[in-house]
Amino acid sequence: MWIWSKLSAVKWADAWEERFYGNPNSVITEIKGGKSVRVEVYCNSEADAEAIREQFGGSLRELKNRNWVAMGAPKVEPLMIRNRLVISQIEVEADRYPGKQVIVVPPEMAFGTGDHPTTATCLRLLVDQAGDLAPGWGLLDLGTGSGVLAMAGRLFGAGEVTAFDFDGKAVEVARRNLTRNGVDGIELFENDVFRWESDRRFEVVVANLFSSVLIEALPRIEKWVKPDGCLILSGILHDQWSAVEERAVECGFCCLQKKKVGKWVTAFFRRGRDGAIKS
Repeated sequence: MWIWSKLSAVKWADAWEERFYGNPNSVITEIKGGKSVRVEVYCNSEADAEAIREQFGGSLRELKNRNWVAMGAPKVEPLMIRNRLVISQIEVEADRYPGKQVIVVPPEMAFGTGDHPTTATCLRLLVDQAGDLAPGWGLLDLGTGSGVLAMAGRLFGAGEVTAFDFDGKAVEVARRNLTRNGVDGIELFENDVFRWESDRRFEVVVANLFSSVLIEALPRIEKWVKPDGCLILSGILHDQWSAVEERAVECGFCCLQKKKVGKWVTAFFRRGRDGAIKS
């Protein structure tokens, strides 16, 4: 057994929590004094630990003489979305969930196994909107992570699906998930929301990113949303919500629905439409 570890400023604790969410072998510990955290991930092999170090830096060490089998990952129950979509971390029998779409997303280095509050709430809002759109609607997934939102959109009627992430490792994971689930018709690639250029517009744009990124990127994101199109934003800490909403309004969006789960906020906007916020 190998352990990867890295010291980080406490202000990045939420970012590390999101990055390794769904990995039961990750531990984030606040260092005495409250200014730093230690991030650790326990790995079965040196190669797995080295892959994390290549991406994030940090250090490795080997641990011996422990009953690691007894410390195995707990069973995670499948996540049900609106009684129409099932997100499972393990393969399931094809007939176990009749009448429902099933997506299998094992916990890996890419964010988005579905059970994190931001991803789960995005999925619920996405499934809700899919029922009101004409078949073939377009979806743009910014910061796709594991690809779960892009796959869900495709399964629920999206024709044109574009998804990208600035993290090349996440794109690799997303490609494996597309193959694992037999989902095609998704344009998936590595890029940055601040560098990608396109004159295409989509009926639905989903951006599950950090608040600071959303605030800076919203003027660019606005260009990719069709008139009267939908925008789903998440990855927003509750105390940062007002700044994100203010920026979205400046860019021509109106918040029609806001969901708070724990410390996270996910919101549904329409471009160029007035309305009252629903919590």
